[in-house]
Amino acid sequence: MNENNPSVILVTLRNNFLGMTSFPSSESSYTTPDFKYCSTKVFDGFSTCFRQWRAEKSHCRFLHGYSLTFKIWFVGELDEKDWIWDFGGMKRSTNTIDGMSPQDWLKYMFDHTLLIAEDDPHLEDFRMLADRKLAQLRVLPSVSAEKFAELIFVKMDEFVYKETGGRARVKQVDVREHDKNSAIAMAVE
Repeated sequence: MNENNPSVILVTLRNNFLGMTSFPSSESSYTTPDFKYCSTKVFDGFSTCFRQWRAEKSHCRFLHGYSLTFKIWFVGELDEKDWIWDFGGMKRSTNTIDGMSPQDWLKYMFDHTLLIAEDDPHLEDFRMLADRKLAQLRVLPSVSAEKFAELIFVKMDEFVYKETGGRARVKQVDVREHDKNSAIAMAVE
């Protein structure tokens, strides 16, 4: 066999891709590595306002907003379509997050909303804004990009785990305020 022949090289690469673990050459000891798979999905354009009332010496104690972007990493075994996660399947899912599809839950929580910590000393003032239909208030245990990443991680991981029968999980969630700031929550291995 002439390994310099392009046809032989093409067949060798095709066979390797299809699952053969070594090139058919007695001179080569190369074997393909075992693979772990990861895919990502980006959700963007979530205009959110919040404040971090404990940041007393920072401008972050004031109400401020960002157009948040969420990037979610999925890991797991491939399904019959060779996917870790069927992104379109979120719309067709049988499971929900707090009674909503994942996209609807993200919109409910983060799209044109005001996020306030449950222990914010001015929580009642923010509730008044919501009562007057001036804000879509969401009260959370804690408010920061890191805590948003954790919340999304926990909710999405449970959803994906149930949808895939445990075949796939969330590996990490990146919450990006803008090009220069982000926070990541990740599974500890």
